[in-house]
Order: sequence, then C-alpha cells, then structure tokens
Amino acid sequence: MKVNCLRLRYRLWQVVVPVALSLVISVVAAACESREQPPEEAKMMLDLSSPAFREGSKIPAKYSCQGQDVSPALCWGEPPQGTRSFALIMDDLDAPGGVFTHWVFFNVPLDTRDLPEAVPAQAQLPDGSLQGKNDFGGTGYGGPCPPPGPAHRYQFTLYVLDQMLDLKAGVTKEQLLDAMRGHILAQGQLTGTYRASSASPK
Repeated sequence: MKVNCLRLRYRLWQVVVPVALSLVISVVAAACESREQPPEEAKMMLDLSSPAFREGSKIPAKYSCQGQDVSPALCWGEPPQGTRSFALIMDDLDAPGGVFTHWVFFNVPLDTRDLPEAVPAQAQLPDGSLQGKNDFGGTGYGGPCPPPGPAHRYQFTLYVLDQMLDLKAGVTKEQLLDAMRGHILAQGQLTGTYRASSASPK
C-alpha cells in the first residue's frame, strides 16, 4: 500500500510540476510583455502635418537659423475623447552630442487643431499655451541649425493629453516628459530634414 502511494505521489509530482512551471512561465512572460508594451491608449496615432514640408522631405531654409528662424505651421486631426490639452516637442535626432531639443510647447488648448507659422518666442501665448526652454538656452522655437555635413532629421512630436499640466513656462523637455507620463492618450509625428548650406550657421 505504501509503495502504491509513493507511486501515486510520484505520478502526481510528474504532472503537477510541469503544469505549475508552465503557469509560472506564462505569468512571467505576460508581465514582461505588459511592461514592454505601452498602454493601448498610447498606441493611438494622430495625423500631424505641415503645409511647409511633407513627411521625410526637406524643411525650407526659412524655418532654420540660416533663414528667418520661425516655426512652420502645423496642423493635426481630431483627438480622442478625453483630450484636455496638447504638447509639442521638436528634436534634432542627429545632433553630434545626441538628441538636441529645439522646441518645448505645452498646455495648448483642447480646441486647437493647428499652429500658425511663426509662433512668438514668448513664455505664454494669449490662449494660455506655455513654452519651455530649448537646448539653445532660449524660450520657444529654435530652428534647424546643424553643422556642415549630412542632413539632420528634425522630428516634431505632438502629444494628446488627458489633462492640463501643472507646469510653469520655461521647463525643460525632461520636466515636460515626466509630467506627461501616464497622461498621453495619443501622439503624432512629423519628420523633416535639413542640411546646412555653405554659409556658416549661427
């Protein structure tokens, strides 16, 4: 009888351990996948475009430090329900020292669907929108200004947020990203390129 019980226990052990191990592996894998994947809301994409240039094309010199150094007009589609504000970041993805931030813009009102050309470089706009500090050390937009060489990619990223942010004008990109964490409903991207002409950039 003891032998039969031992055999039964051994057989149960052979069945239970692989099943339990499989369940543990499945749970761990699911947990890892959930950490790697952003929330479903964050996957929503919004169309972001500009009448000044198409996705992947050259940004006109007018919007660079070799031109008038004004921001290009931008427009976007209808955001999802729950939207309370927008934020915008422009980065040079190919700067020699790493990503270089050209524009930090946030608390754009929820009924906004476009930005005009030449947004004033001031801390607060009449509609309440606020601007942060770019990596030139200034407030507002700073146009493409790469050193001589290959063209750089400039990425505009629009963030759709479920709240207005409790931030003051003059914040850095890192401070804005930290404040937006967990509040991004959707986002849109537009990338243009710019190569310095033979004239030296500012």
